[in-house]
Amino acid sequence: MAEPLFHRGPGRIFRRLGTRAQVVLCQLPLTLLVAAIAVATPFAWPSLTHSPLYLAGIVLHAILFLGCFLVPWERLAHRPYLLIPVLDFAAIGLLRNGAAPLLPGLAVLVVFPVIWLSASGMLARSSLVLSFLGPLLIMLPTAAAHFPAITASDITTVVLFPVMMLAVSLAIRFASVSLRQQQAELADKDRELRDLLAASREREKLLETVLDATDVGIAAVDRAGHFLVSNSRQRNFRRATGADEAIPGQGHQLIFGQDRRTLLPPDRRPISRAMAGESFADYLVWAGEGPEQRAVSTAARPLVSEDGRLTGAVVVYSDVTGWVESLAANQELISNVSHEFKTPLNSILGNVDLVLDDPDDLPPHVAKRLLVVQRNAERLLDLVADLTASASTTLNVHPKRTDLASLVETSLGSAQASALRSHVEIATDVPSPLWAYADPLRIGQVLDNLVSNAIKYSPDGGKVSISAQADRQWVRLSVTDTGMGMSGEDAAKAFNRFFRAESAQKAAIPGAGLGLSITRMIVERHGGSITCQSGEGQGSTFTVTLPAEGPPPAF
Repeated sequence: MAEPLFHRGPGRIFRRLGTRAQVVLCQLPLTLLVAAIAVATPFAWPSLTHSPLYLAGIVLHAILFLGCFLVPWERLAHRPYLLIPVLDFAAIGLLRNGAAPLLPGLAVLVVFPVIWLSASGMLARSSLVLSFLGPLLIMLPTAAAHFPAITASDITTVVLFPVMMLAVSLAIRFASVSLRQQQAELADKDRELRDLLAASREREKLLETVLDATDVGIAAVDRAGHFLVSNSRQRNFRRATGADEAIPGQGHQLIFGQDRRTLLPPDRRPISRAMAGESFADYLVWAGEGPEQRAVSTAARPLVSEDGRLTGAVVVYSDVTGWVESLAANQELISNVSHEFKTPLNSILGNVDLVLDDPDDLPPHVAKRLLVVQRNAERLLDLVADLTASASTTLNVHPKRTDLASLVETSLGSAQASALRSHVEIATDVPSPLWAYADPLRIGQVLDNLVSNAIKYSPDGGKVSISAQADRQWVRLSVTDTGMGMSGEDAAKAFNRFFRAESAQKAAIPGAGLGLSITRMIVERHGGSITCQSGEGQGSTFTVTLPAEGPPPAF
């Protein structure tokens, strides 16, 4: 921690010196001036070389300076070194009165012992008395020489100069007291800061221990992308992706989409999305490659200042490789069972179709029951197909440059009959052409599912609207209905397998809860996303985001 201001600079160096060295430094300025005057005397004022008082003053100064060196002041109690500035008054008096009237200005040298005494910390009364009496005794011989013809000017000179030195002493004393108070305050603040720093370090260690003890990776970044906090699991995740610690979310990183082969673009990586202010959960990515590749579920929440500005984000990483592998095994089981169901169901439907080819030979009640068998077998076969699609881990997409406007037109044509039966109006606002990088067969399946759901959940009238907008990177398709809608909690679960909203169950609308799960799987295999916004009695809006362009060609 940085030292307070009063611990820095010359003051710190002075306090580190021994007592003897400090005494020498306090006496040194006056000694240097006296030495300079002594050297100049033979040339500038040769008559002074015959003045006993003047020479005695120079000799006394020399003796005092040597005493500063030779006397072991540090071994003596009660600060006897303050005798030096007191004797300086006598030495200056000898110099000044020995040089008068040639050099009357030498009296100003008294300011040095006055400063020393005033700043020494001795009793205020003593220092003030010495600061007045010392200059007064120096000036008295001049006035005495004019006795009895003393003028008002002589008296003023004798009194004014000691008063000035007393004022200097008072000013230094006040300044010293103020400085000591400031030093004491700064020392208290320094101790407080040291205590706060120690407490902060303890809290930091506690936070690091808690974060490292969790089984998830945690990273907090600021708005510029610099790491504020991270734990060991998050750092392990970054090492697995080959990321550069200094550039969060940027550079080459081995972060793949759900197909485990396609590298995510930088703006779709978890930490980049978080830095952009997105809030998300259960965003699955694959980190690393080869046998060490891990499935990571990520979530992010923005950090917002009191004035509403985005200041950063927190991203959480959970290793869900085991869960994903278990889910894959479960999906494989469902796929195998569904496949086994198809053969007997196809046989049942084939035989029922053969019998119903000649209904005239059948009694009416038998034909009616066979139609029920046919209808339910077909429904069961559709359910098996949905189960197979939702359980497939190898749902392949073959994206290419595709005009989505034509797919929308085809999907609406297929849904027109259902819309007429349900008295649902269909409106479109899709520019043509609308190019995207998509698999036309799979995205057609997505549109059919969303449009049929919008019609199905808008009974007894309503309106279904399809709109689109595009920029250089993404194309967004929205399907909006004015139907029954669902709660925010149900909307968050709408893409879970086998989930059905409470409003749909109450309305007895048929379905297995697999269509939206399959839709999301298709969209995410394209590297896109799908969202749902809904409210009870306010309809729903499903928005599909797809890449506008394909990946750059490999060289």
